[in-house]
Order: sequence, then C-alpha cells, then structure tokens
Amino acid sequence: MARLTLSALGRATEVPGGWSQPEVHLALLVSGLSVLTQGIWLLNHDPDLA
Repeated sequence: MARLTLSALGRATEVPGGWSQPEVHLALLVSGLSVLTQGIWLLNHDPDLA
C-alpha cells in the first residue's frame, strides 16, 4: 500500500501544480494515517517497544 501511494505521489508531482491536486492531499492523508495506525498497533502489541 505504501509503495503504491508513493508511486502515485511521484507521478502526480511530476506535473506542474501537482501538489495542489486534491488526490495528492488525499494520498498524503491516507499514507500518514496508515503509518500512525501501524505505529499504534506495534506499540500495543510488541512488548519490546513499550
């Protein structure tokens, strides 16, 4: 999922004004939330990290 998001971001930002597209904002939001939820899961389930 992360590779797909990064690939889509890379293609979208190659065009001028790509960062202003709503799809780019959505992709950044989704990838950020994915990292956050995975981090929370790891903290709750891996005793070595706590």
